[in-house]
Amino acid sequence: MARPAVSDADLLTRHIAGDPHAFSELVKRHRDRMWAVALRTLGDPDEAADAVQDAFVSAYRKAESFRGEAAVTTWLHRIVVNACLDRMRRKSVRPVADDELVEAAERDTPVLDQTAEREVSMEVSAALKLLPSDQRAALVLVDMMGYSVEDAAQVLEVPSGTVKSRCARGRAKLAPILSHLRNRSDLTRVSSAKGAELRDG
Repeated sequence: MARPAVSDADLLTRHIAGDPHAFSELVKRHRDRMWAVALRTLGDPDEAADAVQDAFVSAYRKAESFRGEAAVTTWLHRIVVNACLDRMRRKSVRPVADDELVEAAERDTPVLDQTAEREVSMEVSAALKLLPSDQRAALVLVDMMGYSVEDAAQVLEVPSGTVKSRCARGRAKLAPILSHLRNRSDLTRVSSAKGAELRDG
């Protein structure tokens, strides 16, 4: 009979107690999802890889700060998101003005083939980069990673109402830019497919 899997919380406890393998197991369990969050938040594979590495180093060092109020995965996601936001702040990413969003929405957009999901995904990623970091992080967690508003609020350490507000403002800014995708239902299909892929992976 197979032994029950050790819980994330038990692995973290073992790590704090000096088990040299426990944290590596946590990393193996969660690195793919952490990578997906970082990549969608930053939109750059190299930056995302660095952010995930920074986050896991921080989690390794700060394991004793985990108090158990939330799941270990929520705690890890919070560290990853903060690492991403720190990188965005260090790069001094300037929020895009509303008139620039309008200009982006009015640009001629090539007609996409129904099967060109990669191109659609790239368009969505590019559009996300136009948003302020707080709205981008909320939309990535809720709309792209499938988090509930309540879970996203725990990760971001803000009230649920703030997450809803950030998502609403972000969607309103993205709507004119991505309207050609919405009209063809491509955006919904890609988001759903990506979400299912991440949940199943």
